Amino acid sequence: MPTMNEMFKAACVQNQAGADAAETEARAEELIREAAGRGADLIVTPEFFSCFHVDDDGIHTGPHAEDDHPTLSCFQALAAELETRLVLGSLAVTTATGKLANRQFVIDPTGAIVARYDKIHLFDVDIDDDDRFRESATFAPGETAVVTDTPWGGLGLSICYDLRFAYLYRDMAQAGALFLTCPAAFMQKTGEAHWHVLQRARAIETGCYVFAACQSGSHGKARTYGHSVIVGPWGEVLADAGEEEGIIVADIDPAQVAKARKRIPALVHDRAYAAPTLAGAAAAEAAE
Repeated sequence: MPTMNEMFKAACVQNQAGADAAETEARAEELIREAAGRGADLIVTPEFFSCFHVDDDGIHTGPHAEDDHPTLSCFQALAAELETRLVLGSLAVTTATGKLANRQFVIDPTGAIVARYDKIHLFDVDIDDDDRFRESATFAPGETAVVTDTPWGGLGLSICYDLRFAYLYRDMAQAGALFLTCPAAFMQKTGEAHWHVLQRARAIETGCYVFAACQSGSHGKARTYGHSVIVGPWGEVLADAGEEEGIIVADIDPAQVAKARKRIPALVHDRAYAAPTLAGAAAAEAAE
């Protein structure tokens, strides 16, 4: 059994989900088995890894109630069979509010769910006339940040658009996270512009490893970027999956977190300050 500060192997699965959940899940299972076969102790899948299709009617994600979600029970059994820790990047889960939760699950090597995280920041954007998304039309935002224990240290959970809100990751690092997940279905256009720099920035700011599994390819009217990455706590990209389906695996040394934070101890240098305000002519102009 691994212990704190012991090295381990982390993997990211990069798959191309579609409208057919059964077909998509079968391919995801193949990739998870490949990662486990390469010795991965922790395997992360993308956001909506089991079902993701976009058309004129919106985003289709195959929602079910958590208690009878067929994908969840299937991959719990797979984690137990492979005796590996599995992070399901996210599944669409029905709730009593009438909206869905975009929920991440951490499953231990016995198949038990040990942590859940509902995506806090929802993707409501107009990239251009052809790329408009309103995640909040279907999903309710989460309200709680999550750091969960692993045999190697704290694991902070996030999903896709969360990546743009740096304070979330800083809070998780200060709460004990040594590693961060950021599974995604990042769009091609924004991925080309921002994906790598944001993932590296979150690692650098926190001194954490980042495990960012991203979907790739076409999903109806949407196209995702791929380039799943594992980033070290000094900001170095340890593995990049490129554009095609597949897996990446990297050796993870928790001692490197302490080393990076000792070199740049920014997490202990926070200071209270007054929030800025616009003054004079700029304030008057903003109020008009």
